[in-house]
Amino acid sequence: MTTHYDPSTTGHGAAADWGPPPAAPPPGPRAGEPRQPFVRRLWRGRPEDPRWVRPAFLGLLATTLLLYLYDLSASGYANSFYSAAVQAGSRSWKAFFFGSLDAGNAITVDKPPASLWPMELSVRVFGLNSWAILAPEVLMGVAAVAVVYAAVRLRFSPVAGLVAGAVLALTPVAALMFRFDNPDAMLALLMSVACYLVLRALADGRTKWLVWAGVAIGFAFLAKTLQAFLILPVPAVVYAVCAPVPPRKRFGQLAAATLALVVSGGWWVAVVELWPASSRPYIGGSQNNSFLELTFGYNGLGRLNGEETGSVGGGGGGAGGSGMWGETGWDRMFNSEVGGQISWLLPAALILLVAGLVATRRARRTSVTRASFLVWGGSLLMTAVVFSYMAGIFHQYYTVALAPYLAAVVGMGAGLLWERRREPWASIALAASVVASAAWGYVLLNRTPDYLPWLKWLVLIGGLTAALGLVFAGRIPRRLAVGAAAAGLVAALAGPTAYTLSTVREGHTGSIVTAGPAGASVTGGRGGGPRGGVRGGFGGGMPGGQGQQNQRGNGFPGGGGLGGGTPTQPGRQGQQGQRDGGGFGFPGGRTGEGGTGGVGGLLNGASVSSEARKLLERDASRFTWVAASVGSQNAAGYQLATGDPVMAIGGFNGTDPSPTLARFKKYVEEGRIHYFIAGAGMGGGGNSGTASQISSWVQSTFTKVTVGSATFYDLTRKASG
Repeated sequence: MTTHYDPSTTGHGAAADWGPPPAAPPPGPRAGEPRQPFVRRLWRGRPEDPRWVRPAFLGLLATTLLLYLYDLSASGYANSFYSAAVQAGSRSWKAFFFGSLDAGNAITVDKPPASLWPMELSVRVFGLNSWAILAPEVLMGVAAVAVVYAAVRLRFSPVAGLVAGAVLALTPVAALMFRFDNPDAMLALLMSVACYLVLRALADGRTKWLVWAGVAIGFAFLAKTLQAFLILPVPAVVYAVCAPVPPRKRFGQLAAATLALVVSGGWWVAVVELWPASSRPYIGGSQNNSFLELTFGYNGLGRLNGEETGSVGGGGGGAGGSGMWGETGWDRMFNSEVGGQISWLLPAALILLVAGLVATRRARRTSVTRASFLVWGGSLLMTAVVFSYMAGIFHQYYTVALAPYLAAVVGMGAGLLWERRREPWASIALAASVVASAAWGYVLLNRTPDYLPWLKWLVLIGGLTAALGLVFAGRIPRRLAVGAAAAGLVAALAGPTAYTLSTVREGHTGSIVTAGPAGASVTGGRGGGPRGGVRGGFGGGMPGGQGQQNQRGNGFPGGGGLGGGTPTQPGRQGQQGQRDGGGFGFPGGRTGEGGTGGVGGLLNGASVSSEARKLLERDASRFTWVAASVGSQNAAGYQLATGDPVMAIGGFNGTDPSPTLARFKKYVEEGRIHYFIAGAGMGGGGNSGTASQISSWVQSTFTKVTVGSATFYDLTRKASG
C-alpha cells in the first residue's frame, strides 16, 4: 500500500514519520533577521499556512469566549462551597495559601487550593461578584481550546486543529464547567497542556518539554489531587517507547520529569504537613487533620472502591452494580445519567482512534503522528475506564476531563482520514464515524422527546446523507466531497451544540450540576439544575424527600427536603430550592426557601434573609467568626451573604471531627464566635460525633434567637435557668 503525505497539509514535518529524519528547524529567526512583533506572529501564524488559518483560529477563540461569557452572572456564586473559599482567600493570605473555607481559618475545603488561586486574585482586584469568580474559569476554557488546537496542529492540518477546538468548545459538560467554580476547569486545562508538552518532547527529544509536562501534572495535582495522575502511565510509556533519543537518555528525561512533578505538586503538601497543626486550619475532608490521609483516602482510593471515610453515602458497587452514585460498568459513559454530558462524539472518537492507529501502523518508531493518537487516545480510554468502574463518589461533571482527549482524537482522526480519502478503507471509516455520531446523537436527543423534537431527525438524516457522500469522497469532485464532510460535521455537532446553548442560557448553582436542558440527565435524581436547586433532587432526595419529577426518593430515612435556593448574591436572587423537582432529604431536615432564611444542604448554600444578615453583621468586627454552622454549604451561604467569616463545624457534611467540643467551648469563652445557626448541616441536629455534641451543648446553654424562619443561638448570652 502506498503511503503519501503532504507536509504542507498535514503539519510541519509530518512526512518525517515515514521518510528519513529531517534537519531540525531553526529555533528562531536567522542571524541578522529581525524578529516579528508578537501581535503580527499571533495573527499570521506559520509562514506556510494559508491566510485564512490564523483568522479562523482567533475567530474560534473569540467565539468560545463570547459563548462562555454569555449571561455568566446567571449562576451567581455557582458552587457556594468554593465561592466562600474564594471570598476567604481574597480577605486573608493565610486562607489563600491553605484553601480555607473562612477567613478565620477554621477549616479548609476538601481539595488543594490551586484552582482557587486565580479566582481569589481576581476577587482581590475586582471585588466579590459573580463575574470576578467565574471569568477566570471562562479564560481557562478558551485556553484549553487553544492548547488542543495547537497540539493537533503539531502534526495535522489546520482544519483538523479547528475541528478539535470546536468539538471541545461545544461539548456540553465543557460549556458547563468552564463557567463554574469547581476545580475541574483547571484540571482539564492543565492535563491538555501536559499532553501538548509531551508531544513537543516527542517531536524533538528536548528534555525541557518533558520537564514542563511534569510541572503541569504536578500543578494539576494541586487542583484535584490524584485525578491528575489518571493518565500518567500513558504519556510515560509512549515517551519511553517512541522518543527520538537513545534509551538511556529517555529514561533520564522521564526521571527529570518525575522530579519536576514531585516538586511542583509536593512543595505545598510538604509545607502543610510540616506546619504545626495548631496554627493552621483543619484539613477538611480528613479524619485526622492530614492532607496525605485526605489525598489517599477520601479523594483517592475511596473514590475507586466506594469506601470514603466521612463521605455522604455509599458507592455504586462493582461492575454493573448500582448505588448512590449510579450504575458502574462499561456503558456508564453512555447511560441516561452521563451520555448527554460527554458521549455525543465518543463512538466516532473510538472509530477514528482505531483508524488512526491502523493508518500509522507502518510508520517509524518515532512517528509523532502515531504518538499523538497514542497519547490522546490512551488518555481518553484510561480516564473513561476509571470513570466507568469507580464505585465511590461520581458526578456527571467529572467527565469534563474526557473532553480535551475526545476532541483531539476526533480532530486528528478526521483530518488523517480526509487526507487519505482516496483509499477506500479510509473513506469508509470516515463515513462510519459520521454514521456513529448521527445514530448516537439521535438516541441521546430521543431521551428528551420534548426538547427540539425535529433536531433528532435532522441529525440522523443529515448524518446518513453525508456519510453516503463520504464513502465516495475520493472519487467525486472535491467540492462535493467538501460539502459532504461539512454536512457530516454539522450533523455530528448539532446535538451537542444544542445542549451547549441550553447550558449557557441557564444559570447553575450548587454542588451537583449537569449540562443540557431540563430532564436531559435522568439520574435517579442526581442532576444539577438551573438557577437555584437541583434538577430532581438527589436520586430522588434521600428518603422522605421528593425526587425527580414527583418520584419519591430513597435515601436517609425521615428527611424533609433541603432546598437548593441560593444565598443572597449578585446577579440573580436565589429562587426557591428544587424548582424542577424535590429536595435532598436528611434526618430532621426541612425545606429551605429562597430568600427566607432557610438552611442549606449538601447541594447549595443557605438562603439568607435580610433580617438574618443584619443580625449577623451587628458587631461583626468584634468576632473572629460571626457565626458557626454545621456543614460547609450552610456556612458558605451565610458567609457569602454577610461577607464575614462563618465557621463550618464538621466540614463539608458535618462529619469531620473539627472542632472538638473542648476547642469550640474555648472559642466561645474567648468571645470569638457570636451566633450558632440551628437546624443546619446534613441533618439539622441529626449529625453524629463532635457536630452533634456541639449542637446539643449550644441548645442547652445559650439563648435562642428567631429571625423569620431561621433560628440562631447567641453565644454571648446564656439561657436563663
